[in-house]
Amino acid sequence: MRHLEALLDFYLASGVDASLGEDVVDWFQLSEVQAKARQQIATPQAAAQPVAPGQGSSQQVRQMPPQHQSPSQPGSAPAAPVVGAGPRSPTDHGAIPDQAVISMAREQASSTGSLADLRACLEAFDGCNLKRTAKSLVFADGNPDARVMFIGEAPGRDEDLQGKPFVGRSGQLLDRMLKAIGLDRSQVYIANTVPWRPPGNRTPTPQETEICRPFIQRQIELVNPDVVVFLGAASAKTLLGVQDGIRKMRGRWMTYPVAGRQVAALATYHPAYLLRSPLEKRLSWRDFLSVKSKLSELG
Repeated sequence: MRHLEALLDFYLASGVDASLGEDVVDWFQLSEVQAKARQQIATPQAAAQPVAPGQGSSQQVRQMPPQHQSPSQPGSAPAAPVVGAGPRSPTDHGAIPDQAVISMAREQASSTGSLADLRACLEAFDGCNLKRTAKSLVFADGNPDARVMFIGEAPGRDEDLQGKPFVGRSGQLLDRMLKAIGLDRSQVYIANTVPWRPPGNRTPTPQETEICRPFIQRQIELVNPDVVVFLGAASAKTLLGVQDGIRKMRGRWMTYPVAGRQVAALATYHPAYLLRSPLEKRLSWRDFLSVKSKLSELG
């Protein structure tokens, strides 16, 4: 049983989100049943088929069995729905990430007047195909009135299950780092540039990121923090428009435009990276101390 559970966990982490049917099918036995069914269909027809003039009685014209099965015939598997996609129409094949979809995202995001409106807008938005494979919308966590906002790239498996950002191992490390400078989740606001988990925790595509960018931009405007901290290079590149790597960016104060003012912005290592490279924690510690000093400086 443990091996089966481990296999299912592997499939889930790899992005497998559909099956061919709910019932187990013995395809070998089914092949024998189908062969007998074809024989029973063909034999009576062959016996009843009239012999053409000039042909001997030993030459019988046999009718070929049907080549296509209807959905109700044995062996045909029902179409597997995508988990989390909701009801789909027969012509619904997913959104095409083109400029029209991006423009629609910008228009809908800009029309929201509160974080509650923005969340409702995202829950109704069907322009990003990641929504079809994710279990949950991972909108945000923490205090909407916080002075500092932390932004990551995209949710992982634990976040997708709970519907909150940074709740797995990397989130636990982030909590410890916040505690070290006298903060907790009741004093900060946490979100991601992409609010849906990509299948198998893969990196979001540039098109997926571009579609979701207007929503995180509006989210920052509605929170209106004094300090923005980008966790990892991906979120910093998406929102600052820079191309530098995280090693070059981290620890360097920049600015991000929010509601007509320039907000202090800092990029640092993503907690998931620190779990893989613990020696870099010393540099992130310096960054978090810098955040603490900046908040004190700004009053």
